[in-house]
Amino acid sequence: IDPAAAKIIRHHHEKWNGAGYPDGLNDGQIPLLSRIITVADVFDALTTDRPYRKAFEFDRAMEIMIEERGKTFDPNIFDAFLTLQKEILMKKEITEKDMDEMQQIIAEGYR
Repeated sequence: IDPAAAKIIRHHHEKWNGAGYPDGLNDGQIPLLSRIITVADVFDALTTDRPYRKAFEFDRAMEIMIEERGKTFDPNIFDAFLTLQKEILMKKEITEKDMDEMQQIIAEGYR
């Protein structure tokens, strides 16, 4: 496996507040792509059936995730995720401009 990919995968269970694993990294110590994958992974975990429980309804999953903003999730990345979710719920076509704006929201948190 590619060492860069392995590092991203390794750290996708780290939490923004340092309470994750395997290395207890926090905020900027966590690779950017790991932080993005964390949001996607949790959304998927909450909204799909698991052997041990049924999927949460979308609204409940979002409530749970909002509670984790700044704890589990990088606030800037999570805000971009929320913006995209709102666009999807409004059934608005997500344009290249929208994606550029999402990248800007994320980038602003790292200046």
